[in-house]
Amino acid sequence: MNIRIFAKRAGLLAAVSTLAFSTACSGGSEAEKAPTEKDEAAGKQEQVAFKDIGSDIRGSEKPTQQQIDEVNGTLNDTYLGDIFDQPIPSDYSAYPVEGDVTLDVWMAAPAEIPDMNKQQVQDQVEKLTGIKVNFITPPVGQEADAFTLMISSGELPDIIIDPGRYPGGLEAGLNDGAFIDLTDLIEKNAPNYNAWRTSDEMRRKTTVTDSGRLLGFYGIAPYSEWMWFGPLIKKEALEKTGLEVPTTIDEWHTFLTKAKEVGYTEPLNYGSSYGQIFTGIINGAYGVWDWTFMDADGKVGWGPAQPKAKEYLATMQQWNKEGLLNRDWATADFNQRMATAISDKTAIMMDSPDTMWSYWKQQNDIDFVGAPNPVLNEGDQPQVSYKNFMRTGSSAAITTQAENVEAAMAFLDFGYSKKGWEVFNYGEYGTVHLIDADGKPYFPADSYIYKDPDGQPVATTLHKYRVHDWPNIRDEHHSNPLIVAEGSYSGDIRKTWTEEMDASVTMPPITFTQEEASREAELGNQLATLRSEYFAKIIMGELPVDAYDKFLQEAQKMGLEEFVALHQAALDRYNQR
Repeated sequence: MNIRIFAKRAGLLAAVSTLAFSTACSGGSEAEKAPTEKDEAAGKQEQVAFKDIGSDIRGSEKPTQQQIDEVNGTLNDTYLGDIFDQPIPSDYSAYPVEGDVTLDVWMAAPAEIPDMNKQQVQDQVEKLTGIKVNFITPPVGQEADAFTLMISSGELPDIIIDPGRYPGGLEAGLNDGAFIDLTDLIEKNAPNYNAWRTSDEMRRKTTVTDSGRLLGFYGIAPYSEWMWFGPLIKKEALEKTGLEVPTTIDEWHTFLTKAKEVGYTEPLNYGSSYGQIFTGIINGAYGVWDWTFMDADGKVGWGPAQPKAKEYLATMQQWNKEGLLNRDWATADFNQRMATAISDKTAIMMDSPDTMWSYWKQQNDIDFVGAPNPVLNEGDQPQVSYKNFMRTGSSAAITTQAENVEAAMAFLDFGYSKKGWEVFNYGEYGTVHLIDADGKPYFPADSYIYKDPDGQPVATTLHKYRVHDWPNIRDEHHSNPLIVAEGSYSGDIRKTWTEEMDASVTMPPITFTQEEASREAELGNQLATLRSEYFAKIIMGELPVDAYDKFLQEAQKMGLEEFVALHQAALDRYNQR
């Protein structure tokens, strides 16, 4: 797709260039160029000097209305503690933004909040920053088509959330004239983001391109988030079978067989809305990873082409023949899977413990335990092809049609300030969260998160009263209400998975050049379709296991070696950043 000509591109790029130039330098003598560092610091300090209200707010379980108003209505963050290895920045010199500013922001909204203009946190952010926002949210389920139509039209908003949807990625969007290069603007116009992303080497490395450019604002965490997806077993299934949590493939087969004997008619819910055939759980035991991975030498491999693939397929074909899998595993959507999960049919889910805490425990009082990914041989260490590289949540790009680039950057930069960290992660002070004696936000028992006046479940309120997916500092381990709810063991399961499973095969967040991206997407789509067709038919018994040989031949003819080489080149560049 080529959209090199946008309606207002020339004038706007000139404006952006002027902004970048003024950021880097100005004419005249040294005295005329800019205030001295001392003067600049003094001016900034005057703008953000706040009365310390920590003694009034910390540990207060019943704040006064005046205290609530001061916390929610001002940028004062003196009551917040420094709870991470690196302090969160607190530069508020840009706020409130001067003038009457309204930004158009395109965003695929969560199903629970289909209209982001009614999201409560965003309303508070508008008041604190002085920037009005008009969210453009496509209908749920139509996001991909809506994005394509928007790009094709040439009429772009000021900001796009999840700009990686652009064909070829951010660099392609930059080269096509859709997004602006922020490299020379970040330091001055996004001081909080700049300070936070450079405070840790992993955060720096995963937020810059191979060529050293800064093209967007990335969601980045204070830590590498825990593994979020894996095998979950109903406690009652363990009790009914009289068996321990299985660890090897053979033990899984024994458990599933026994579970079927005691009444679970479809014991393993194998289908997944995250990937109907591959989950990285069972196939990983055979080294047949979902997609690309790193081998023991740090080289890229393609999981479906690994030596034990036929062994994996033979196992799954046999399990399917024995009725150990849910019958609709190849087609079931999320709602169908959840309906089956809470029925007497299912003993094991492969899903998020956060999700299942909501559906199993909170809504249906079904207890469950986490299981490690299975291994082939007893004593082997379980492996997983997922690792969080401190990159999390969403990303954002500013388009060439943004009329006020400074305001757009200031709006996004707020999410990387200490006040922004509090507001986005924990919502409104008083009704949603309080502050403990150490200056850490928390959700009290009567928080709207847990006791919504409208009676909505936590799976909805975590999007309603806070922001779960945004370009900001996401504090998942402390602010995800499904993890920190009283009695929840979701976080314990995720932490155990992360600490006890080997994630060395995981590919880091590599990027492709524009030329590579086009070819990688073409080959990737063809290989994914081929894999899905062959693997599904083999597992369902419509093709013999030996049909895998033809699959591998066709994959090689399609350009599998070239596909792997593209990923290897991108990995090599990533390692040199």
